[in-house]
Amino acid sequence: MKANPTVTEDAASMAPKEQLMEDLRAVVTDAEELLRATANQTGEGIASARERIRESLHSARLRLASAEAALVERTRQAARATDEYVHEHPWQAVGIGAGVGVLIGMLIARR
Repeated sequence: MKANPTVTEDAASMAPKEQLMEDLRAVVTDAEELLRATANQTGEGIASARERIRESLHSARLRLASAEAALVERTRQAARATDEYVHEHPWQAVGIGAGVGVLIGMLIARR
């Protein structure tokens, strides 16, 4: 019984990407808070720095939106591949599901 490598690779590569997007969201939020906190500050250097931060935030938001769209598409592809595999190999899918259920049951019974 050979697992579908595409599905396995997709699932393994999504978790780090989701964490990266979550980290990027946090950075964007922190930068926005910094901009609000320095709104009362004046001076040419601060104004220049605030403008650069504003441009960087805009760019980061665009990249984040693009990364989220790519992640959603990869998730859909993985779901389609899984659906196709289950339809092509129903008994193997039932066996895998039963095996996972037994393992989870054993882990729960240990506690």
